[in-house]
Amino acid sequence: MNSERTRLAALYGGLLVMAGVLLMAIVYLLVSEGVYASIVTAVAPAVPASRLDAASTPALPTTDWARTMVLEPGQVAVAQKVGTVAGDAALSQLLTVSGVSLAVYSALSVALAWWMAGRVLRPVGVITARARRLSGSNLHERLALKAPPGELKELADTFDGMLDRIQELVAARQRFAANAAHELRTPLAVQRAAAEIGLADDPPPEKVAWIRDKLIDTAASSERLIEGLLLLAVSDEGLRRRERVALDETTTAVADALAAEARERSITVEVTARPVTVEGDAVLLDHLVHNLVANALRHNHPGGTVRVRVGPEGLEVANTGPVVDPATVPLLFEPFRRARARRHAPGEGAGLGLSIVASVARAHGGEAGASANPGGGLTARVTLPTGPPRTGSPRTRSPGPPVSGDRRSGPGTPS
Repeated sequence: MNSERTRLAALYGGLLVMAGVLLMAIVYLLVSEGVYASIVTAVAPAVPASRLDAASTPALPTTDWARTMVLEPGQVAVAQKVGTVAGDAALSQLLTVSGVSLAVYSALSVALAWWMAGRVLRPVGVITARARRLSGSNLHERLALKAPPGELKELADTFDGMLDRIQELVAARQRFAANAAHELRTPLAVQRAAAEIGLADDPPPEKVAWIRDKLIDTAASSERLIEGLLLLAVSDEGLRRRERVALDETTTAVADALAAEARERSITVEVTARPVTVEGDAVLLDHLVHNLVANALRHNHPGGTVRVRVGPEGLEVANTGPVVDPATVPLLFEPFRRARARRHAPGEGAGLGLSIVASVARAHGGEAGASANPGGGLTARVTLPTGPPRTGSPRTRSPGPPVSGDRRSGPGTPS
């Protein structure tokens, strides 16, 4: 029995055969208990009284039937002998008929059990066959099992839902690979054009200096892109270490580190931080906060505002800026997605900032989301599992000059 159908058929058939044997035994016992008395009752009145000597006949039975019937002793003796012979014959015939019926019943039971097992396992066979045919070219196919509600219908629907998630994941990975190739090809094309065209025909020193600066800027952009890709890959793998991180202190340090850029852009940054402890990776959490605040600064307008709030409910960063279509907000958390078309301006990111934020949040057991502000800009929210509360009062501050002892281990990768 190397298949589930065979095991189920054996189980169902065995149960049906056992039920048939039990039924036959009960019928035999019930019939054997009353067959002799029934035959004597039916035969005794028809037996002539003179056939036997009264002295050799047994005593009359003391049953209700004997008290109500007027019988001679000879009639009872003959009836008892006839009942014994007839009862034995009837029980023998009953056993023969029951045995033949049980054999036919057992064969039908096994056949019915085999058919029922096939019907029950049919959806499982469909799922197995579909899973064997799955590949990257037919992930769009679904079971769409037509069956009444039940466990197997739920299993098929769950399998279809799993295929939906796999298809979305594969499509996202394909878009990521295509976008990464495009983003990496662009700076290489710029470098090659600058070297082949700009350095042709013995250019003057001023042009050489301009080309050098251009090549350095392009190399720096490529470096930021590669660093962002590596950080995204690391966060997608999950956490390798965990420690207690004061999220409020991390947020304040990031705001201080970005104070100079905020002053250059004439943007006011307001930070309200309540004591919050998170179990996680300090470096990844620092990148998460840095990307959110840097995005809020760089996708803003002169004279705008960035409000940062940290508390037990999580981290929230709201900024003013251009109006964002609410339908495009969920797409901003995918790699290389931007709210506006790329302008190839100096310092422009690669579109990885919010995707890194979402990846780091998932690695810490949280989630990231955003909503478009009616007057322009975004409000990004990150919820993280928090540790035991720390004592302390909320701190509200605007960033001053960059402070020493910045805990960031490297440059962030804002989009």
